[in-house]
Amino acid sequence: MKRSDILILLALVVLFLPFILFERIYNFYDQFYVNYPFLTSFVKFAILATAGELIGLRIRTGTYFRKGFGILPRAIVWGFLGVTIQAAFIIFTRGVPMLLEFMGFTGSTSAMSGKFSLNRLGVAFSISLFLNLFYAPVLMTVHKITDSHIEITGGTIRGFLSRMDVAVILAEINWDSHWGFVLRKTIVFFWIPAQTINFLLPEQFRVLIAAIYGIILGVILAFAARTKAV
Repeated sequence: MKRSDILILLALVVLFLPFILFERIYNFYDQFYVNYPFLTSFVKFAILATAGELIGLRIRTGTYFRKGFGILPRAIVWGFLGVTIQAAFIIFTRGVPMLLEFMGFTGSTSAMSGKFSLNRLGVAFSISLFLNLFYAPVLMTVHKITDSHIEITGGTIRGFLSRMDVAVILAEINWDSHWGFVLRKTIVFFWIPAQTINFLLPEQFRVLIAAIYGIILGVILAFAARTKAV
């Protein structure tokens, strides 16, 4: 383990430990989330999902920093994606139980506010399933497009703000990799089970856990890249 690995690990511990040890800090976070859910989502994803990308870079290349990687542009992208994730959570956590009620599964709406039960587990799984089938592919493809744009423009803010040639980027995406692994395998084997667990948690933790999942996925993708799976 290199010195940089220890520093990154310590940074993550310092980031999370105060919320565990000090009730006032946790209560502040809880209230801040209630008052500013979208801003909270922006900050969490900008920090944690970008950290996941840095860890992935470390696994692939042996270093956390590489010229042209574009840490700040990636953080900005993840922040805005975090806002859309917050919106998607609101839409699907409210819409899917109503759909289940319409389909005849009585008690689906109330199940999410009750104690753990097989009914609540089923509703959480349904929310995760619909979220990952209809929203996740769009999110992952948009992220792939912005990643490519950041790399093409040298990882600078000025380059990031330049015109994005989406048609060219889409044509150059390795769809065997993006569809065969990123969409098909990670959604089925990682995101649907992981988000099912997430939707069983209190609402104020869901976007935070989703951002932490982003770190885990960054590690998975990095190992896959090393084995030429992607």
